[in-house]
Amino acid sequence: MATVNDILEFFEEFAPVSTAMEFDNVGLLVGDKNRFVRRALVSLDITPEVVYEAEKLECELIISHHPVIFQPLKRLEAGSAPYLLAKKGISAICMHTNLDLSESFGVNLCLASAVGIKNVQRSDKGECLFVGELEREMNSDELAEQVKFALDCKGLRYTTANNRIKKVAVCSGSGGSEIFAAYEEGCAALVTGEIKHHEINTANDLGVTVIDAGHFKSENVVIMPLVNKLGKRFSDIIFTKSKNYDDNIKFC
Repeated sequence: MATVNDILEFFEEFAPVSTAMEFDNVGLLVGDKNRFVRRALVSLDITPEVVYEAEKLECELIISHHPVIFQPLKRLEAGSAPYLLAKKGISAICMHTNLDLSESFGVNLCLASAVGIKNVQRSDKGECLFVGELEREMNSDELAEQVKFALDCKGLRYTTANNRIKKVAVCSGSGGSEIFAAYEEGCAALVTGEIKHHEINTANDLGVTVIDAGHFKSENVVIMPLVNKLGKRFSDIIFTKSKNYDDNIKFC
C-alpha cells in the first residue's frame, strides 16, 4: 500500500517542491509522511467543508493546490482547516507555484489545453507565463466565448482590442502582472484569473486582449486531470475530486 511519502515522491517527477517560488509554502503541510493512504480527496483549496467531506469519504489525505497554511500560524483556532486536519488525523499535501510552473504537467498547461491553445511553452520573459497558439485566428469576442464555454464560467471579464488573435499567453490565478511579458512575447491576448485596473489600462494601451476568467475557474481546471494522473500512478488508492469546494462567486 502506498504512503503519503510515495505520493510526495511522485510529485517530484513533474512538480518538484524545490521549483516553488520563494514566498510559497508547499509539500506536506499537515500529517505523517509514512501514513498509508487508501483514499484521497483532491481540491483547489482546503476549507473546513473540504475537511468534513474528506472525513465522510474516509480519506487519510487531502491534496490541494493552494496551501492550507501559508503565513506562519500564531494560533490554531478551533474550527479552522488546519485544526480540523490535525484533530481528524487527515494529512495535507499542498502543491502551489511548483504546480503552476511545471512544464510537463501543471495548472497553466491544463488551462491552455482546456481553452484550445496548442504548442505551449513556458516563457522566459515572465515569472509564470506560458505561450502558445490557437488553431485559427479569432477576435476578442470569439476568444472570450471559447474560454467561457471551456471553463464553464457563468461570466467573465474581457477587453476588446482591435486585433486578430493567434498567439496567446496564459497565466492562471493572479496573472495580470504578466501583461508586460505577454506583450514582449508578441501575444495578442492574455488569459488569466485576476487582473488589476492599472494592468487593464496597460493592456489597452498595448493593444493586448485580456480574458479574466476568475481565479477559481482558471485554476480548478487542473483538479480533474490531477485526479486522473494520480489514479493512474497509484491504482490502489481512490482519488476523488472535491464536490464541496467552490468560490461561490455569483453573477447578476
